[in-house]
Amino acid sequence: MDTRTVVERFFDRLTAGAVEDVAALVSDPVDWYIPGHEAIAPWLGRRTRRHEVEEVYRLLFRNVEPIRFAMHDIVVEGNVAVASGEFASRMLATGNVYESLLFVHFTVVDGQIVRYRLLEDTYGLVRAMSAHPSHPAV
Repeated sequence: MDTRTVVERFFDRLTAGAVEDVAALVSDPVDWYIPGHEAIAPWLGRRTRRHEVEEVYRLLFRNVEPIRFAMHDIVVEGNVAVASGEFASRMLATGNVYESLLFVHFTVVDGQIVRYRLLEDTYGLVRAMSAHPSHPAV
């Protein structure tokens, strides 16, 4: 598979909630990083193995109710792709809705994701995970 196809399949499988199928697109080992406050959102952080990436999405879907997701652009140059989009999710622990832009940097080799970086509004995520729904954080 070429880089664009891998990235498009990644997002298709992710929005379908197909955790095992998402993980199947990831190399083992992998260089995976989503920066943020891991104590509040344990699906963030570094991962190096495919099964750890699968667990990332199991944790995410146990803690988050997806509301909407829109992919805007995927720009590909060789084996590198950068995707931009936006989403909204309800944090099940608080009931708060978290909305953010997202940017994902992929490196794909031999049809598998070997490097992954996701950037989102981590401050907004901390607020959504920390605040009581009727008492938003300042």
